[in-house]
Amino acid sequence: MSSVNTVTEQLTRAGQVIEHDSFAIIDAEVGPHAYTEAQWPIVRRMIHANADFDFNGLTDFHPQAVAAGVAAMLRGGTPVVADVEMICSGLSAPRLAHFGMKTHQFISDADVIAQAQAENTTRAVQAMRKAHRQGLLQGAIVGIGNAPTALIELARLIQEEGVRPALVVGMPVGFVAAAESKDLIALQNEVPWMVIRGRKGGSTLVVAALHALLALAEAQQKAQLAVHA
Repeated sequence: MSSVNTVTEQLTRAGQVIEHDSFAIIDAEVGPHAYTEAQWPIVRRMIHANADFDFNGLTDFHPQAVAAGVAAMLRGGTPVVADVEMICSGLSAPRLAHFGMKTHQFISDADVIAQAQAENTTRAVQAMRKAHRQGLLQGAIVGIGNAPTALIELARLIQEEGVRPALVVGMPVGFVAAAESKDLIALQNEVPWMVIRGRKGGSTLVVAALHALLALAEAQQKAQLAVHA
């Protein structure tokens, strides 16, 4: 059985060459870094998504983040809860389907908007609360790339209501509470996380990180199948 990834690769040989050459250029130009062998493919894909080498250093990981994310994917059927539709649209449907995963986001739901208006909160806060009410956060991979208030609310749900996602990918971009929200989620030792420190971030970075995790999960899946073949 081949150990080469297929599901999480580009669909054409030309696309694969361009992506692999890009990774090779990043490896050659990045300089020293302190990331582990498991963490580096995630940071590298994030650099690739934005051509920004600052993510070498700004990206920070809970010690169990990569292992927890890969394990959640290999379990199959793990939900991905996002703060915005952009993350759901950006993730590869075939790659998710390989692991039986589906995405969820509620930012534009009428009841979320109405509740945010009634309570004078953001839609992102109410969207996280709706995901919690529906039981989607427990054991989920949560990706937040746009709304710091979603990450702050998730931290509250972890602290006060015992919510335990499998992994939090906290990368909201912005000037108001973005850096603070990521520092806050990084204090949650009960839940593995990966964050981009400071103001930088965005939905494309969340998508890149999750695609890198999917590739690591496929590689581990193939290795496990080869052992039992």
